[in-house]
Amino acid sequence: MKFERSAGVVLYRDSPEGQREYLLLDYGSHWDYPKGHVEAGEDDHAAARRELHEETGITQITIDEHFAHEIDYFFRNRTGGLIRKTVQFFLASTQEQAVTLSHEHVGYAWLTDAEATKRLSFANARAILKAATMHLAFRNR
Repeated sequence: MKFERSAGVVLYRDSPEGQREYLLLDYGSHWDYPKGHVEAGEDDHAAARRELHEETGITQITIDEHFAHEIDYFFRNRTGGLIRKTVQFFLASTQEQAVTLSHEHVGYAWLTDAEATKRLSFANARAILKAATMHLAFRNR
């Protein structure tokens, strides 16, 4: 079995109406957060920032150093080989409005937590969003 490591960002912003919105990307077959492989010489933070920039064009973020959420899952590659993947997610905010999608995606949306929960394709992604919203609620008390 092969192992892969990726890193990603649960990115949020405050909308002009004052609502917190989370960025989700449409990968064509599913909706998820910006994420990608950790390259040689990178740590998880650097990989998450690089992937966010490559996939969305967004560079100006503030990472919440008190939140990190790791998931593990298995999938089969194109040749049928089993891969165990670990993804480290960070929570970050931005004030940037413009999104420039990479070729890997067919769309994006800024969504409230309720809307994002409905749109996310996978249960583990919904669990990350729940943990992030709870963290932000507790932090802002």
